Parts: sequence; C-alpha cells; structure tokens
Amino acid sequence: MKSELQQRLARVELLVLDVDGILTDGTLYYGERGEALKAFHVHDGLGMRMLRTRGIGVAVVSAKRSGPLERRLADLQVQHRLGREDKLAAMDELLSDLKVSVDAVAYAGDDLIDLPVLRRVGVAITVSDARPQVIAEADWVTEARGGRGAVREMADAILDSRGELNATIDALVAEI
Repeated sequence: MKSELQQRLARVELLVLDVDGILTDGTLYYGERGEALKAFHVHDGLGMRMLRTRGIGVAVVSAKRSGPLERRLADLQVQHRLGREDKLAAMDELLSDLKVSVDAVAYAGDDLIDLPVLRRVGVAITVSDARPQVIAEADWVTEARGGRGAVREMADAILDSRGELNATIDALVAEI
C-alpha cells in the first residue's frame, strides 16, 4: 500500500459501508414476503468491532433496509445506519450529525450508485469484484470480494496505518 494512502487511512474517524456488494456478496434472496436472507462474513463483523474499540466509527448507508440487515447491524452494535436512495444526502446528514469532516471518512461502495459518495470522501474504497467504473475511481481496491472479508481487510488496514493493529489484536485475544 502506498504511503500516501496509509497516511489518509490513518486519519479515518468513520468507515461508512454500502451493504449489497460490500457487506454481502450482492446476491439477493427473495421469498414470498420479499427479501428473506442475507449472508454476512464473520470476519467483517469482528473487523467492525475492532474499529469501534479504537474509537473509529462504523456506519452503513444502503439504498434499502431489510430485516436480515437490521438484525445483523443490531448484533454488531452499528448505531449509524441510514436507508436512503440518495446516498450523498444520507452522507451529508450523517457527517453533520456526527460532526465528522468528510476528509476523515472512508467509504466503501461497489456500484454506480456509490460513485457520488466515493468521489467526495477522504478515502474511496471498493472491493475486487466491484463494477469496473467504480474500481477506476477508487483510491484502494481490496483483495477480498464483497461479502468475503473485504470489510475486515479495510479494518485491518485502517488500524495498521495508525500503528494500532497489533495492540488491538492483543487486546481482543486477552478478552477470550
């Protein structure tokens, strides 16, 4: 990772995540009553927990809300979640509420709807299986695919850039 990107990651105070394609692999499972299932990777959840223990906020901005998503975010204690089609407006609202500078935000998105936010934040992140147009504009592309540990990769990189990854791991292991 380039040192300039590491310096920008070290300034991140808030990681904002899209859901479908970032926290999940983008597959939607529908039943008679609408969206029935979403699959989440356990490594991503632990990565979000690790960030929170170091005072780095985690938020989710998704074009839609679902029962499975709400349950997973509640389990992970993600308090900042917005279901809005206009992700840029949602981001502005979130930053105003949290009093966080846009330069201190890393945003992870994978599709065209994410481009306005990716173009505005301090660190634009996408996953290896994102749309080519998004990959072309991202500051960093994870090695992992969406829903397959990419958020954990982001969390590890943010903590490592701050020199806090090993201490975070040590503290986590000591809790077990």
